[in-house]
Amino acid sequence: MITQTVAALPPVSEAARARILSAPRTAEAHRALMAETPAMNALQLGGQATRAMLDPVLTVAAWNVERCLFPAETAAHLAPVAPDIVLLSEVDHGMARTAQRHTTEEMAAHLNMAYVFGVEFHELDLGGPTERAFCRDDFNTLGWHGNAILSAVPFRRTALLRLDDHGHWFAADSGAADPDQPRLGGRMAILAEVPTTAGPLCVVSTHLESNAAAAHRHAQFEKLLDAVEAFAPDMPVLIGGDLNTGNHLPPDFDWRRETLFSMAEARGYSWAFTAEGHTTRPSLITPHPDRVMKLDWFAGRGLTCRDRGLLPSLTAGGKPLSDHDCVWCQAEL
Repeated sequence: MITQTVAALPPVSEAARARILSAPRTAEAHRALMAETPAMNALQLGGQATRAMLDPVLTVAAWNVERCLFPAETAAHLAPVAPDIVLLSEVDHGMARTAQRHTTEEMAAHLNMAYVFGVEFHELDLGGPTERAFCRDDFNTLGWHGNAILSAVPFRRTALLRLDDHGHWFAADSGAADPDQPRLGGRMAILAEVPTTAGPLCVVSTHLESNAAAAHRHAQFEKLLDAVEAFAPDMPVLIGGDLNTGNHLPPDFDWRRETLFSMAEARGYSWAFTAEGHTTRPSLITPHPDRVMKLDWFAGRGLTCRDRGLLPSLTAGGKPLSDHDCVWCQAEL
């Protein structure tokens, strides 16, 4: 696990970018490039917490915000849930498609929260056709895309866990690499300890692989649970995020074929924190009405679920903020 924190993630130099673009598309080359890219080996801390401690009953939201095209609207959309903790995936930082914004930082400012952000991918191009429609520039200032946690209270500890290092979207033999959209990195999770009046709590924001079968996600989630055990062996834990369950099984997308659910239950976790219902919808970037899936989940240990629900990602005017709805739960230590 990576525990280094910085106030700002160092940009990739033009020389480093050239090395990435010219490197052989192999797992070995990917590991070397990851090791020499400082921003892939640190977490960024920022924002401002407004409270010292959380109550023993707290509300947590998990939302794949699909690049976060509209940070202010996305933050305001969470008002009915009033979360104490927000677990985010697919947030941009310095990408042309999101106007070069630090979308996590903007959301945290609107919500008066602290944040921790980690890079999942360093993207070297502008994205797909529907994403390019949002680009005013023909370059990315940073090219960061990743996960984040927002919190109303300060973080006591944070850690970044890389769920693979072989370059699933980089290495030519991985089956997922796209030669037209080179990217460095891979799926990951951010772990954080936050204080409550009932003791410390571990919260985790994660994003599992979409372009793989169930066995791959099982291995990723098992690695995550091992890391949680090392990071917070005696704490209650709430893991949330886009687990991409059933994403490899069109057209039925049956999440029940995933084996990570029973594996986590055998290790003391409950999925009862997740509301019933599908969590995807057509969006501005992903306008596919036949893509109806249940991808977003909470897994809890040492906690009691008091309430749970889905927050549709449509604004009052009917604009989709993401191709995922937000899942939320109220948990008690």
